[in-house]
Amino acid sequence: MAAISFAQSDLNKQQQIESHSRQAQEFLKTNRPDLAAREFRAILALDPDNTDVQGNLGVLLFFQGDYANAAPLLRGALTAQPTLWKIQALLGMCEKRIGQLSSAQTDLEESFPQLQEEKVRIQTGTELIEVYYGAGDLDKAAGIVSVLRQLRPTDVDILYTAHRIYSDLAGETLLSVAMIAPKSARMHQLMAQEMLRQGNTQGAIAHYREALKIDPRVPGLHFELAEVLNRSLSASDKAEVEPQYKAALAVNPFDEKSECRLGEMASRQSDLKAAREHYSRALKLQPNDADANVGLAKVLISTNEPQKAEALLERAVQVQPFNAVIRYHLGTVYRSLERTADSRRELAEFQRLKKMKERLKQVYQEMRLEPTTQERPDPDVPN
Repeated sequence: MAAISFAQSDLNKQQQIESHSRQAQEFLKTNRPDLAAREFRAILALDPDNTDVQGNLGVLLFFQGDYANAAPLLRGALTAQPTLWKIQALLGMCEKRIGQLSSAQTDLEESFPQLQEEKVRIQTGTELIEVYYGAGDLDKAAGIVSVLRQLRPTDVDILYTAHRIYSDLAGETLLSVAMIAPKSARMHQLMAQEMLRQGNTQGAIAHYREALKIDPRVPGLHFELAEVLNRSLSASDKAEVEPQYKAALAVNPFDEKSECRLGEMASRQSDLKAAREHYSRALKLQPNDADANVGLAKVLISTNEPQKAEALLERAVQVQPFNAVIRYHLGTVYRSLERTADSRRELAEFQRLKKMKERLKQVYQEMRLEPTTQERPDPDVPN
């Protein structure tokens, strides 16, 4: 009789669990998570080790903002099934909100690479960035924000977060160099870049020259000085531009940017043979260099080879889709090839990007800063 009574009790308990489970699902369907949570609690009172219900209730409590009570439930579900990555991500978020930052970092780090759902992965990455940023670990924060930018390259919040991290990282590294090697060529190079960002061209030139006195073999110095000298109104500075690009190549024969600039100078002097050689060498070094593709395309247009130019410009626009100059040249090539609809599309995009560039220029002017990156001026493109 005792055995029968026990079996009936067990059956009755199972029926109650199933009833509460059905009720919980109905409440979830009618968007009543508070009542669904009540049903899940009733199930746990009958079956405390039910990890599925622990997980479900933990998720509901998380979205209700009850992080302290959600965390142990999510941990219980995760202990039973360690590959519940979404549960682990939510657990990390709970722990972060209740001040358990060490556990939060571990759970967010372990779950982030495994998550497949974009929305959850972005939220998890954002939470992890905040943990890293709060701890001053900018390198790790930069690694996560790079992944998020690949997922959503036009998300304004992600772009803002990236800018904040990269700016802080730049400031931190500048301070580190200043403390470790205040009189080094690299320190003068960094100071030159900062001067240039503030629009102080002559100050930048002075620091680049000082850096070259200290160590003329530092990669990038000759190229950067040539770029700044090219902005100068001084005839003597202008005369030094080409020798600096050649010096850059002497230091680093794989410097495709210097090859591009020499190709550009040759084009302006109507030396199309030399221009073609420089741009071709640059493309061998870096096939996806947009400047090299556009430069060689312009040479091919001048030699009446628009079909070859078309392929180069299409590659360039894939690399830099927001570059107005590339859009303009591609539109003109399409027009010469009688691809009228494509030409109109590219020239319309050129006008749109041109207006955006003007707005961005105004923003920099209001901030009294020089753009850190900008399109190369092109005499063949209308202002």
